Amino acid sequence: MKRNSRLLLIDQDGVLADFDAGVRAAWQARYAEDAPFAERRHFYLRDDMAPQHHARLQAVYTAAGFFAGLPPIDGAVAALHELLAAGHDVRICTSPINDYRNCVGEKLQWVEQHLGSDWVARVVLTKDKTWVRGDVLIDDKPHISGSLTPMWTHWLYDAPYNRDDAQGRRRVVWTERDSWADLLV
Repeated sequence: MKRNSRLLLIDQDGVLADFDAGVRAAWQARYAEDAPFAERRHFYLRDDMAPQHHARLQAVYTAAGFFAGLPPIDGAVAALHELLAAGHDVRICTSPINDYRNCVGEKLQWVEQHLGSDWVARVVLTKDKTWVRGDVLIDDKPHISGSLTPMWTHWLYDAPYNRDDAQGRRRVVWTERDSWADLLV
């Protein structure tokens, strides 16, 4: 690694993999109707849906193939390769859902499919990201808490549901190179 290299932790769902697009496509395929949410206002998608849709939503994202089939977020794959080529230690730091049976293996499949087999060894699966050491965590979740004080600085991946919760944190969008380009120097 180069002298100014950093340990970068990158969240998967909502930062690399487009969870919302995946839900919309799977909902349409499963129920033959549009998913009952517009622009997101909450981190947890179920909070943007009426309670009568919660069981159907859970059936969508716990189904076999859901996590493996998520489309990549525009610019994410190229950005990660570029950050790694710049000499940083880039890790994917992701939390599995509680009903993990399909989720865990499919998150790894997604990484292998979109980033390559070498990247599978760069995946950290954890329910508490505060236990993971790093310099920067890029995550779409506006508030990350756990049992430890984080050793990383939280950079917020831009999403409609976290724009009011920025609290001075650095905002990142892969297609807006200015938002993360200083990591390349």
